[in-house]
Amino acid sequence: MLTTANIIVFSISGILLVAWLFFYFKGKKYAELFDGLDEKEYPLKDLYFIGYGMMETFHYQYKSKSDRKLRQSAAILYEKKYAEYYVRLAYAQKISLSFTLLLIGFILYGFTSEMGILLMFCVFSFTAYYYFGTLMLEKISKREDEMLRDFSEVISKLALLTNAGMILREAWEKVAFNGDTTIYKEMQRSVEDMHNGVSEVEAFHSFGTRCVLAEVKKAVSTMIQGMEKGNKELVKMLSEQSQESWNLKKNIAMRDGEKASSKLLIPMMIMFAGILIMVLIPIFANIGV
Repeated sequence: MLTTANIIVFSISGILLVAWLFFYFKGKKYAELFDGLDEKEYPLKDLYFIGYGMMETFHYQYKSKSDRKLRQSAAILYEKKYAEYYVRLAYAQKISLSFTLLLIGFILYGFTSEMGILLMFCVFSFTAYYYFGTLMLEKISKREDEMLRDFSEVISKLALLTNAGMILREAWEKVAFNGDTTIYKEMQRSVEDMHNGVSEVEAFHSFGTRCVLAEVKKAVSTMIQGMEKGNKELVKMLSEQSQESWNLKKNIAMRDGEKASSKLLIPMMIMFAGILIMVLIPIFANIGV
């Protein structure tokens, strides 16, 4: 016997299915935009055109405050010329996957009449929308943490080489190819810029802009000032910057230690709750005996 709740859920299921099919065929022409994506990094990429088609149908302009922030993140991760594509990709990804999960939840409810399954897929849908919507910002955060960890080592090497009499450009090039993490790759990009005719000051300034971090920008500003004042002054400035960077690394290590400690509290609390339940249930069970 159909209840009012079942009728409502089935009606919503029908609307969602019609909408999904409409945007599937509407967005099919955009499918080739996502052919070159890595399947591991972009799971179920063959469905992204659904969300893309939806955004195009509603003529979304991607001009909100959060969109501007997302565009800035995309420009850092994928270069400025590709930023607009990755902003649209982020929307296509989160809408396509969350919408599909929501539809699956309603369809499964139609077969099982289990409200728990429907609620579970609603949670999955919301989680997918939130997770893929913040994925790019999470990548930026990890990128910044990685750069901060390597920053002190880079500055120390530069200070050591310039103190040994090497000019900054040569020291920069030598250090740049000593690693393959993000900050070293950005340094290598600066070396390529200089080989292509870009001035040292402009290449260093672009490096600081791409890295975003205030600490890196400060170091770049210090290097540019030192170059203008002479190699002797540059060595002194880099040595001071090196000391500051190592202090920064100590603070980062302490912060990471505190984060690790706080994460351990969660399983400890779960274990404590489990032990508490195991102890209290027999006690309450025997109260009425």
